[in-house]
Amino acid sequence: MAMVVKNNMSAINTLNTLNKNQSALGKSLAKVSSGQKINSAQDDASGFAISERMRVMVRALDQATQNTQNGSAMMKVAEGAVANTVEILKTLKEKAINAATDTNTDDDRKTIQKEIDQFIDQINDNALATFNGKYLVDGSKGNKVVSNTATVMINQSLDIASDSTISSLFLTELKDTAGNSLNIVAGDTIKVSWVIQGKTFSTSDITVAADSNLASIFGSSANDDLATKSALDGPNAGGFTEHPPVGLSIVSDGTVSIGKNSSGVDVYTPNGKSALTFTGCTETNNIEGGLSGQISGFTITVTDQYGNAKKSANERLEFKTEIFAANKQDADQSLKIHVGAAAGQTISIGLLDMRAEALGLQNAKAETIKVSTPEKANAAIAAFDSALQKALDQATTIGAIEARLEYTANNLTTSSENVQAAESTIRDADMAKEMTNYTKNNVLLQAAQSMLAQANQNSSAVLSLLQ
Repeated sequence: MAMVVKNNMSAINTLNTLNKNQSALGKSLAKVSSGQKINSAQDDASGFAISERMRVMVRALDQATQNTQNGSAMMKVAEGAVANTVEILKTLKEKAINAATDTNTDDDRKTIQKEIDQFIDQINDNALATFNGKYLVDGSKGNKVVSNTATVMINQSLDIASDSTISSLFLTELKDTAGNSLNIVAGDTIKVSWVIQGKTFSTSDITVAADSNLASIFGSSANDDLATKSALDGPNAGGFTEHPPVGLSIVSDGTVSIGKNSSGVDVYTPNGKSALTFTGCTETNNIEGGLSGQISGFTITVTDQYGNAKKSANERLEFKTEIFAANKQDADQSLKIHVGAAAGQTISIGLLDMRAEALGLQNAKAETIKVSTPEKANAAIAAFDSALQKALDQATTIGAIEARLEYTANNLTTSSENVQAAESTIRDADMAKEMTNYTKNNVLLQAAQSMLAQANQNSSAVLSLLQ
């Protein structure tokens, strides 16, 4: 190799190697110090893009988990309000049963009425429960209501032929589903009471004749509101001024719809057989929507000629099940809990109206249900049972939502963990490997520095030729 002084190629080559070793050492140092093998897109362009998307997914899943936990906390507030209402309704039924017995005087019933009024006022307070400023069970967070449904109460304890009509069901011939007679005979007395918007309506005592049928229960009455009730099948109009009329009808068999639920879907009898229904309706013979025609309780009481209650008949004539609760047609106002990393991944939570008016214990004028007489107290018992059914249904719904949110939170946590594990595989550095590389690059850098010094000394040998 020629001896030159202008271009020291050995030094230049060593310098290039030194720069490469220094760059490699810098990258190793960055990986060791950060714990990541990808610190910028330069390190691994595709791996960087994939891991960044995964990081976005992890953050989104973690936020969805937080949303779910907040939703669960909100549901606990609603659950507490409804649970308190359930406890109050238990007490209200107890008070109504107390008022129904004649060991109490009228003054005693007035005292009981004061308690009932206070308890009903507390139910309205419970309905004002809020979470982060949002009212939950005041009726403002309900699901979409397509069908303007009315209260429909159903009785399937009677043996009713599929071709029966109200006028063909003679009271003295009524049997239960087991074929046993209700033992209603001529001379017995029947009285009917129901509650609409917290107000109790009753027929006068109706004496059973040999040819009395179900239609005759409403065919004559001293009560003006019921006197013009016609004796036809289905919801019937009449000269009602204070409240919408009610309709007693027969669902001939299980293939005939009882009505449409709040989603607009036809609903049939639970066992697919005939049934007796009691429905709220308007003065124009149409189904009454909203709360104005809500029936809160319906009782038929049969007594013999000596005034003794015929318990077996009363039990079979009881309308225990409310197939539809009264609803007003409304847009979707349900709460949406976002529980996913993508758009539209929500859980819709619709909460019922838990105000006393919606439960049928009060009207729009804040007039509450009365227990001033044994008859009204008995009607109130049925109304409280109906309200309790609604409240328990809401409590069950809230409990199911809470359980679902808990499972959702667990699923989101697992998903976040798995995505983070996948992101770790792409981006996290193997520290043992990176320390080995760091040590290697550090030694190479020092060796290159030493060799550069040696290469720079080689040119000085030319000076000996110039002496």
